[in-house]
Amino acid sequence: MASNPYFSQPLTPARPRMFNSTLAKVVWTLVPIVTLGLAAAVPFVVAAVKSVVKPWLAVGYVVGEIAIIGVAMAISPSPDDSNPFAGFLLVLLIITAATHTALLDNEKISIGK
Repeated sequence: MASNPYFSQPLTPARPRMFNSTLAKVVWTLVPIVTLGLAAAVPFVVAAVKSVVKPWLAVGYVVGEIAIIGVAMAISPSPDDSNPFAGFLLVLLIITAATHTALLDNEKISIGK
């Protein structure tokens, strides 16, 4: 008996995946951390190119990263400045980007997908 190709195919096409392995997920999650937030938007740009997320999400991360780093540099332009707010903004950017990068392939989250 020949198998019917319509019965062996999934009902809905599979959504593109960002990560091919757990190692890839760890490496991509470390990108915003290792670069101290300077490449926080890179995982989202790659995800948009792979059609994992909508392009507006990647654009939002690029604009947000530029704005946060710009504000942080405007607040504390010199290295000997002791204002903690600039560091807080950068830590917040790093934590947010790393967390969201780790959640890119989560099926329960549908915002921007």
